[in-house]
Amino acid sequence: MLVGLDQHDALLRLRGSKIGLLAHPASVDRSLRHVSEVLEGLGLRPSIIFGPEHGYGGEAQDMITVADARDRNGVTVRSLYGDAFEDLVPKRADLDGLDVLLVDMQDVGARYYTFIWTAVLAARVARDAGVRVVILDRPNPLGGIEIEGALPVSPLYLSFVGLEPLPIRHGLTLGEVVLWRAKVEGFPEGLVTVVPVQGLDRAAEAPAWDRPFVMPSPNMPTYETAQVYPGGCLLEGTNLSDGRGTTRPFEITGAPWVDGERLARDLNGLGLPGFVARPLTFLPTFHKHRALACGGVQVHVRGPDFRPVATYVALIALAQRQDPARFAFRTERYEFRDDVPAIDLLLGGPATREAILAGEAVRDIAETASQIPAENRAEVLAARQNWSINKNGS
Repeated sequence: MLVGLDQHDALLRLRGSKIGLLAHPASVDRSLRHVSEVLEGLGLRPSIIFGPEHGYGGEAQDMITVADARDRNGVTVRSLYGDAFEDLVPKRADLDGLDVLLVDMQDVGARYYTFIWTAVLAARVARDAGVRVVILDRPNPLGGIEIEGALPVSPLYLSFVGLEPLPIRHGLTLGEVVLWRAKVEGFPEGLVTVVPVQGLDRAAEAPAWDRPFVMPSPNMPTYETAQVYPGGCLLEGTNLSDGRGTTRPFEITGAPWVDGERLARDLNGLGLPGFVARPLTFLPTFHKHRALACGGVQVHVRGPDFRPVATYVALIALAQRQDPARFAFRTERYEFRDDVPAIDLLLGGPATREAILAGEAVRDIAETASQIPAENRAEVLAARQNWSINKNGS
């Protein structure tokens, strides 16, 4: 399998162009050389570099403002993650004089992982500036077949963790998402070019890539993290630990008041497929419940039929049921929004939160949250057929 960055012939076509680069730590070739090193070896040097959430170097934790910097060659590294939503978008002046914006970032296949939206926002500014966009594509570590999770129910629930209507687990690559938006939004023909992955089996997940999984953000260290993330990120909308401050973020969750044995027993007893919840205690070293002993579970994926959205919605509902007085949905500002609960932004609407608080049957809540309405499913599958540029092949 060759990702976009492995295909030097496509990069050599950029010789003589003034290039801007949008990248992060996982922008590496099959030899684990960073895109900056690859470009330099080909005689290409960006005039400006852009870094997404967590920074170009990937040092920053979630929702931490990143400052501008310079790389080892003295090139300006412009942060696209500041204090306000407006800071997520490149300034028009930063694109002045550029011929090409080169984008190379590893996504993990969930609507709320923000790199796809950073790429879309950057492409829009490039369009307005008349700058071509070339995306060096990478495969989706969750494969390109399964989808899960309802689309946002209205524009009120669109945000940086879901800027446009996609299922939570969407089955697309970053390049395919940007192409989809370019078509829907009427970009000039040819303004966005994607260098597709060669030799990709769309059903294949990261273990079949024959290359290491490189962490694209501080709390996405492994493929196993990516597997649970379409459900595990929902923990951010609650006062349950999302496993930050442990060695298994998103797989481990709980709180000081959680009975882990009861939670594991109840979750395993629902009959949802593809996982085992194992009770444990843990002590987060930072983030929620720092230095407090927590009871909880670790979710171990055990089969291809695992449905992360259904599993974690059920987990959250069961934790709320254990102690409604101490469980809480997050109310503070989340990804530049303070007018909608974080869990509603993540799930695309209030129905799941309301059903949990109303005490509805946990399995029913989980199934409803994970299902894609028939009309939306048909639309998503049709879009994937149209924009799936990363075909099977050699």
